[in-house]
Amino acid sequence: MVPSQEEPAAERETNEAQPPGPAPSDDAPLPGPGPSDVSDVAAEKVEVELTKSTGSEPPVPPEGGWGWLVMLAAMWCNGSVFGIQNAYGVLFVSMLDTFKAKDDDNMAFKTAWVGSLSMGMIFFCCPIVSVFTDMFGCRRTAVVGAAVGFIGLMSSSFVSSIEPLYLTYGIIFACGCSFAYQPSLVILGHYFKKRLGLVNGIVTAGSSVFTILLPLLLGNLISSVKLFNTLRILCIFMFVLFLAGFTYRPLVPSAKEKESGGSRSSFFSRRKLSPPKKVFNFALFKETTYAVWAAGIPLALFGYFVPYVHLMNHVKERFQDVNNKEVLFMCIGITSGVGRLLFGRIADYLPGVKKVYLQVLSFFFIGLMSMMIPLCSAFGALIAVCLAMGLFDGCFISIMAPIAFELVGPHDASQAIGFLLGFMSIPMTVGPPIAGLLHDKLGTYDVAFYLAGIPPFVGGVVLCLIPWIHSKKQRKISKNAGGEKMEKMLENQNSLLSGSSGIFKKDSDSII
Repeated sequence: MVPSQEEPAAERETNEAQPPGPAPSDDAPLPGPGPSDVSDVAAEKVEVELTKSTGSEPPVPPEGGWGWLVMLAAMWCNGSVFGIQNAYGVLFVSMLDTFKAKDDDNMAFKTAWVGSLSMGMIFFCCPIVSVFTDMFGCRRTAVVGAAVGFIGLMSSSFVSSIEPLYLTYGIIFACGCSFAYQPSLVILGHYFKKRLGLVNGIVTAGSSVFTILLPLLLGNLISSVKLFNTLRILCIFMFVLFLAGFTYRPLVPSAKEKESGGSRSSFFSRRKLSPPKKVFNFALFKETTYAVWAAGIPLALFGYFVPYVHLMNHVKERFQDVNNKEVLFMCIGITSGVGRLLFGRIADYLPGVKKVYLQVLSFFFIGLMSMMIPLCSAFGALIAVCLAMGLFDGCFISIMAPIAFELVGPHDASQAIGFLLGFMSIPMTVGPPIAGLLHDKLGTYDVAFYLAGIPPFVGGVVLCLIPWIHSKKQRKISKNAGGEKMEKMLENQNSLLSGSSGIFKKDSDSII
């Protein structure tokens, strides 16, 4: 992964990547780009020669090969993590029926905390995960995270009240998902560049596929085997995620591997390694465009997760004669997958930071669709709203990583994404409980959905500043570069004039 500590440029950069072959059994980087083992003198000489030939150029993404398997593993990661999170509305209704007390008027508020805390913790841990990813690499971080998520989800199936779920489902399971999720975003930037937008669209479409299938699966499982056995069956997804993490072969060595002088140690290496010099790279926020982006996205997300938590209960109260309520999540999942593929491909044709305009567009429609949910008096109209919401949700998700790479570059993308997702945890956690509290006090979700539609408009306006700031900065750089070029030309002219005058004086003296 990308080192977060301050290092000389020659140490931070790696050699040009060669097309990968079959997967090895250890955690070594692909042949070619990583530093060799200290004891391997021959390989060390090859590395020095390659470094001299490539200079400080970063490794060239292979645009395929082993990267396609990495893409599929990352797709499963996105699907299992966010498919479960997006289908929480089905679990929400089941938890209400399972744990609801007759004298408890705030049950929607309490139950909403389980799902919102889980989603929020996934993003809250991302800055920490980025550091672990830089230190230990994508593979170790993802595998350990999947194991922790498995433990949290399994322990959630043995609780007897709603409160322990805050710990088991909301914290342990979510933290494990976070450690498994973020490396799947970062590793793609090492294998793809020209196709990064498309690949991110395919990978993030994994959650759309799972969002389509899981609501129906969970609905049938809950009706047949009840809530707790359903959670145990979901543990299968986390186990497969554990296995998928082993495919994340790094093209860029982790900070620990660089400091140890080798990268051929086993997965559970016992080698004593020194801590990195720099943990959190706060210098990222000196980049104004990134700072604005990291502020605008969280502003837009205060109401983002509200429909995923409360939509099922809203339909249960508003459309009591409808049996297949889960079809709404299917609609969101289908169009979200289409949006991720479509807008991911469109993003490849938008130069630089102009990709941000796609996120502005997506936030505008997400906010509008949230406000239209309580206005739907027919179930068919609600289906149409969910179809539109899913399409632009896919747009927002699929271009997050490409924008990060455009704003800060590939070497800082890990922590840039980590900081952003950490900031996103606050609105993602706070929004659904507030909506649940409004429902408990007002008896309806109407006001909650109206208010959920306002923040996306505010965040979209903030994001519009990014291209303007970037173009202003580019003009300033061009102006400075032009001034330096002019000064250099004047210096050259002066030196030529001085040389000519010296020659003329010498000739005059010889004549005399």
